[in-house]
Order: sequence, then C-alpha cells, then structure tokens
Amino acid sequence: LSGEVRPDQHRGFVFSGGISNYPHIGAIAHRIRKEDLSTIYQASDKSAVTIGSLSQASDSPAVVSVDALLSRHCAVVGTTGTGKSTAVTLILHLIAKHKLNQRSLILDPNNEDTSAFGPQANTITADTLDLPFWLLNLEEFQQVVFRGREGSEEELDALREFIPKAKSVYRYGEGSGVLRKSSTGASFTADTPVPYRLADLLKLLDEEIGSLDGTLRRLTLRHLKARLEAVIADPRFSFMFGSHNATDRIEDVLSNIYRVPLDGKPITVFQMSGIPSEVVNSVASVLCRLAFDIALASQSRVKTLVVCEEAHRYIPADVSSGFAPTRGAIARIAKEGRKYGVSLAIITQRPNELDPTILSQCNTVFSLRLGNDADQDVMRQAISNGSRPTLAFLSSLADRECIAFGSAVSTPMRMRFRNLAASARPSSQNVADGEDIDAAANASLTDIVTAMRGSSV
Repeated sequence: LSGEVRPDQHRGFVFSGGISNYPHIGAIAHRIRKEDLSTIYQASDKSAVTIGSLSQASDSPAVVSVDALLSRHCAVVGTTGTGKSTAVTLILHLIAKHKLNQRSLILDPNNEDTSAFGPQANTITADTLDLPFWLLNLEEFQQVVFRGREGSEEELDALREFIPKAKSVYRYGEGSGVLRKSSTGASFTADTPVPYRLADLLKLLDEEIGSLDGTLRRLTLRHLKARLEAVIADPRFSFMFGSHNATDRIEDVLSNIYRVPLDGKPITVFQMSGIPSEVVNSVASVLCRLAFDIALASQSRVKTLVVCEEAHRYIPADVSSGFAPTRGAIARIAKEGRKYGVSLAIITQRPNELDPTILSQCNTVFSLRLGNDADQDVMRQAISNGSRPTLAFLSSLADRECIAFGSAVSTPMRMRFRNLAASARPSSQNVADGEDIDAAANASLTDIVTAMRGSSV
C-alpha cells in the first residue's frame, strides 16, 4: 500500500502518499478505475506539464512539475537505444516553452543535440569555441599544461607564484613586480578570472631562471617554460591560446555561452567531441564552475540548467578516477545549486558507474529500460520502499517507456514519453537499420586524411 484517495472539500478527491486509514480484513477490493488513475496521477502544481501518457491508460496524461525538476535536479537513465536522448530533448523543449528566463547548457559529447532545437540553440563547436586560458583556475590550467597528467608540485608552485605576477603586470604595467590589490581591494591569485599575457608569464620565468645559478629550481622552471611553449604552439589549443585571448573579453565570452541576454536562444549546445581529449575535462570543469559563479554573482537572476550527457565520464563512482575539479564543480551544483538557481540534469546509460553522492541529489529520476542488475540495484536504492515493486518492469520496458519517480511526480508511475516530430529529435551518429553502409566506401581517402590532419597543420 503506497497511498490513498480521500475526499477534499475544495478539490473533490485527491491522492496522497502514505496510509492514514487502513482497510479492514474482509473489505471489498476492486480493480483500479480510470477515475482513480486520473486522481492519483493528476498534478496540482501550476508548473505541471504533460510529457506523455500512462502505460496502463494511454488516454491519461503523465505530468511532471517543471519547478521541481529544476529546483531539485533530475536524472534520465537507460540503456543505449531506449529513447533516452529523445526524452531529454522533450523535457528541454517543455522547459524552454514554459520557463522563459531559463537557460540550458548541454554538454554534448556526441554532437547530436543541435538538430533538435533549431533556431533556439546556440551551438558551440571546436571550431567556434572561444575560451580564454585565463578563465581557467589553476587546477584546470594544470590539466592543459601537463596534457591530462599530474604535474610536479614544484612546477605547480611556480605557476601559483608567477601567474598572479603576470596578471599584475597586465593590469598595472611593467615594473609592477610586487603584487598589488585590484580596485575592489582583493589581491590577484592564480584562480582570479583576470586577463594576463603568456608572454609576460614566460618573461617572468626567464628573469627568475637568469637570477638562479645551478639550482634545482632553475631546472624546474626550465621544464615548466618548455611545457608552456609547447602547449601554446599546439594548433589544437588555438581556441584557448590565440593572440586575441590576452585581452579582457569576459563579457563577450560569458554572453555567448550563458546567453546573457537570451536573444531568443535559451539553449547552448556545447559540442565536446572535437575538443582535444587532454582538455575535455578542463573545459567541462570551467563550464560547470562558471554556471554556478554567474548565478551567484547575479544574485540568482541568471538561472541555468546544466545538462551533463554521458555523465559517468565526468563523475565516475571511483573517486580516484576522473578529473577532481570537474567532479567538484558538478557536486557543488548538485549540493548548493538550488539556492542560487543552478540546476543539474544527469544523463547516463550506466547509473552504477556514477558517483552515488551526486546521483542521490537528483530528486526526480526517469528510468528507461535497464538490463544490467547493478544498474537496477541503483534504482531500487533511489526509490522509496513502498514503490520498489514497480521497478520489476525495468528490464522489459518498451522504447520511450520509463518509470518516473521523485519530487516532480505525484507518485511513481510507469509512462511513455510522447513522440516528437522528426525535426525536433536529436540526430543519431549510428547507421540506421537497413542503411547502405557500403556508401562509406565512396568517401574520399584524401578528404579523410585532410580532416585527420586538419587540427595539426
């Protein structure tokens, strides 16, 4: 027994979870009626929207509260091919329609989402990405300089020492060897989002190297200078180290990514697949971190939903793997975001590989078909005890069918997402069934080689 229908003098019959009046032995039982289903699954929330229909009654709408989805975070899980991407697209369309001041930032690792949103989407690709290096904090910058590997403590200490000095040179000019306070009274740190020139940083390192004689620190600084010169010269990182990125363009960058103002494009699709693998984690980290910082600095006026596709890449269950700053940025949104208007949507086909602490902060879950026992166990732990029998159907759900539970729905329900027009669906990178895969043989090998070398010539 999970709830009861009782009379209400203002709303007629209403459903509530929990039991206040248990049936006596011998009480009459009957099969559930359509009117009961409507009462149980109706929503009194003003932000409720219809996302599909009940599986057991196709003419009864399945509704969710948009406010609860955004304020308490959500997760969409399901095996590949079950309609997970289409479900996410539907939810984002409804949010954009009913929450006119809501922004959505999609971390899209498969380049599938742009086609789903048409003119509402601002798409950022590896070719159009503009993310100045000075927006990265020290941990993120370290990931770039050391190409995804752990850096030596001595070199990190040197960055921590000389980056603030380079910022001071940029702000106050040559000869400002002593760190000074900014106009707000705060001193520069390696994490302060203030521009500086890499030429100034290299010059400061050169001066320090020249003042040392045969010491270990001199060798350390030479190694660091060589790393910096190598990453600056790498054409794959031109979006970060281009010559124009030494100027203070923070307003333009944030306006483009976080849609301030909206300008009719509330959704930013950030295509991650073309970004060099060594810096993907750093880019994801800075995007999530800045979403929170902007909401905090705007006093919650800039509200952003961060949609983390393939979330197990960024917040794996094994805390020793993954990139700690990315995990920290996402965890901060999960734990504190609701107070400042930053929301989180976790999308994955492998819930058992997700950080359970962050997943537990998602108070609404849409679980599509899951065949793996370990994944099903994660869902059983997330749902209330009285509703666990509902999950017995997880391995046999149809495509686009899910079990939804949490704060955005009145009670756990088995439902089917409504269909989307072809123009509003994400594009799939997979070869469709029956498609002539021999067409790939007609691709020009010259074009393929040119594309492969395009980022390095």
